[in-house]
Amino acid sequence: MSPTSSHASHPIGLCIPCTKPGCNRWFKNRSGYTQHMNTKHPVFLQQFTSSQPSRPFSPSPGPPDTIDFGDDATMDNSDPAQQMAEFFGTGNQLYRNYHPFLSAQPCDLEGNFLPPGTSPLPLTDKAPDNWTPYKSRVEFELADYLFTKNQTPTHSIDHLLNIWAASLIQASSKSTIFSDHCSVYKAIDNTPLGDVKWQSFTVKYSGKIPEEGATPWMADSHEVWFRDPCKVVRNMLANPDFAAEMDLRPYHEFATGNDECQWKDFMSGDWAYQQADIIAEDTDTHGSTFVPVILGSNKTTVSVATGQNDYYPLYVSIGNVQNNVHRAHRNAVAVVGFFAMPKSKFHRQLFHSSLSHILNSLKPGMTMPEVACFGDGHYCCVIYGLGPYIADYEEQVLLACIVQRWCAKCLSHSKALDETSLLRSRLHVDALIEECDFDTLWAEYGVIAVLVPFTNDFPCADIHKLLAPDLLHQIIKGSFKDHLVEWVERYLLQEHGKTRANIILDDIDRQYIYLPTIEGHIPGDIVRAFSAFLQFCYLVRHNILMEKSLEEIHDALAHFHQYREIFKTTGTVTTFSLPQQHSMTHYVHCIRLFGAPNGLCSSITESKHIKAVKEPWRRSSRYNTLGQMLLTNQHLDKLMASRVDFRTRGMLSGTCLSSILAALEPSADVPAQAVPTSAEEHNSNQQELPIVHESASIPDINVIADSEDIDAPTSVLAHIQLARTSLFNSAVSTFFTPSNLSGIGGMKCEHIHVSPSWRNGHARKDCVFVITDPNVQGMRGMDVAQVLTFFSFQLRGGFYPCTVVHWFNRVGNAPDDETGLWMVEPSSIDGHAHFVVIHIETIFRSAHLIPVYGTELLPVAIKSHHVLDIFTLFYVNRYADHHAFEIVC
Repeated sequence: MSPTSSHASHPIGLCIPCTKPGCNRWFKNRSGYTQHMNTKHPVFLQQFTSSQPSRPFSPSPGPPDTIDFGDDATMDNSDPAQQMAEFFGTGNQLYRNYHPFLSAQPCDLEGNFLPPGTSPLPLTDKAPDNWTPYKSRVEFELADYLFTKNQTPTHSIDHLLNIWAASLIQASSKSTIFSDHCSVYKAIDNTPLGDVKWQSFTVKYSGKIPEEGATPWMADSHEVWFRDPCKVVRNMLANPDFAAEMDLRPYHEFATGNDECQWKDFMSGDWAYQQADIIAEDTDTHGSTFVPVILGSNKTTVSVATGQNDYYPLYVSIGNVQNNVHRAHRNAVAVVGFFAMPKSKFHRQLFHSSLSHILNSLKPGMTMPEVACFGDGHYCCVIYGLGPYIADYEEQVLLACIVQRWCAKCLSHSKALDETSLLRSRLHVDALIEECDFDTLWAEYGVIAVLVPFTNDFPCADIHKLLAPDLLHQIIKGSFKDHLVEWVERYLLQEHGKTRANIILDDIDRQYIYLPTIEGHIPGDIVRAFSAFLQFCYLVRHNILMEKSLEEIHDALAHFHQYREIFKTTGTVTTFSLPQQHSMTHYVHCIRLFGAPNGLCSSITESKHIKAVKEPWRRSSRYNTLGQMLLTNQHLDKLMASRVDFRTRGMLSGTCLSSILAALEPSADVPAQAVPTSAEEHNSNQQELPIVHESASIPDINVIADSEDIDAPTSVLAHIQLARTSLFNSAVSTFFTPSNLSGIGGMKCEHIHVSPSWRNGHARKDCVFVITDPNVQGMRGMDVAQVLTFFSFQLRGGFYPCTVVHWFNRVGNAPDDETGLWMVEPSSIDGHAHFVVIHIETIFRSAHLIPVYGTELLPVAIKSHHVLDIFTLFYVNRYADHHAFEIVC
């Protein structure tokens, strides 16, 4: 039934009308109503410095008293479910609709909300010279260096401290330092900050044990180690390092110009907003902060040569922390447990039971708000909720309690995963278990009825909805490496035989860049399939995704499905019913739910394996290693918490030596200058230069030192009357990379080299993108050139940094049909190479050119440094990095 035009008559199942006159929408629940009001009928607030009350205004140009919301009705601002829209960022280019009820209001220690504008409490009442439990900065820096940075063995610590003590005695110093490694470890142990003790519990099979034929695992006990996740999460919330990079309220973000929705950090996704709607049904939670608890687990092997040493860590993070913090590995992910790994079928339910017990301390805070301290000094009431789970496919099978080769998110049959099916849900699975027998559940739905997911023990948790997309294992390793690359090898073996196929594969391996090198050896549709797949991978890796981006992802996936059929028609494969490739169909839905996938990728937990498992194992004595690894992780957390505390109190400015020298000379005439942070150094060097793309702006080229002075101009510069010219071998390009925010503020630096002997070998002359039309985006507004030399000169009081370049011309007005890459060729005038002098501020960043190899095998004598001189046609590598993918379009 379609909606009618009157509120008096409404569709079946839709019980909540839109209160805006002239709008005839009906909704099943409050969540749908709220999202509709926030999207279709927003109210904008303007911040005023005066004490006068704010009034709504239109973000578009025009008189401030004129508001056009698409109808002639007056906004009903008294409705608490209608969230006021707030402009966000610079220039009012974005606005956000924050959740109206879970509004993160500051409160006191008793949970009473404070008046707006109340200042937070001081983060600490310690004196600025209080280094407790250390005696001085020297002791802390030494302990941190020995344990964290250098990972010095105990006997080496003792040896170093003995030498240090001898030098102090020889210098007649009365100062003391650590006596041995025990005193170092004792100081770290005495740190109260970041102290979450490890605990353990024992689990064993509790089912019926047969009198005859019982297997040994039924009587075995298994020990599980864990830390209180609630305390770990509270430590993250209270970390001052994260205070400016946390989202405390769920929101929807839109572009002001066209109201296009965009997704970035986790709290911008629909899932957080929908959970907040559910939580807000209890009025006692209004004003609280929603804290999604993100989990991740995966087995890892620390050593194969000395025996199969496997560990099974559990990690926790929070969804409030922004994606750039997660990806920068700034301790926003913590290890909270190590699972037991019995070699039996019992391990699956043991996993779920253990996980439920570990997370039990969070359960009270999922229904009743708890007061927690935040990094800015404020206290807020918090409501926890189980958020996404980061896992590879094998782990997802375990978590969803399904059969291998089935999808953990939808009901598509394992033999026909390409068919569109309904999404799985906890309610549907429970209904199936009640109605169907074990064999039917296994064969028709891929459900293992005897297993109970850990999420069943927690409110508002559905494991099928919480499984996060996995770029690393499912897409890059699974679909690309294990599937597509393997299929190309099969095709070559099938078409050319083993001997010829191996020659072609060796030639491909020599050329490093996969996509252009396979062209000519395989059918064009296979190349197009690779191109579409790579486009999909780079699109979903973007840090900011808009509605247009989702359409591009959908189109890339459709093209990939279209062109991969060549593998089936040539007999290379018989089916595409593969869970890893099937997972690509859920990415658009997952982006809408959880924001940009790069904040939930398993690469984050994989990198944490190194610090939490592999390095602590290497530092152990190899005997009863788990206990030593747990203690190492606890020490690392304490040292990190101490560093954050000391830095927040301004006690770590400059170097250890500069601080001591400043203390010894307090009356110096010239005050010691504080050593600037890397961010300050960076910001002081930024310049506003030509913009080539709205998401790839602020190019900045700085000529660096090591110059060579010459008295006479060269032949290339003969048209410039100079008395003195300086030549340079490199320059530094600084530019904004919105989809790779690992640098400070998303800035990335790269060196552009022009060296006559690179690393005492061949010459190196890099290629660059040069901005030729700043009003046109992508390759149509840029040209490619090879840099031959950097130089600078002074003329009439001005300083001019320049470069000599050899131009390349674009081939055609569009990318190549098969590879999707632009093509260029060396430019010439009357048969001579086209050289010009340009200002370095027109250079955007470095460019990577790939020769068009053709079908012939590459001669062994040709090396990488020969290609720019030998080949006459090149691809512009769009896949050099994520930033290049955005600008080379």
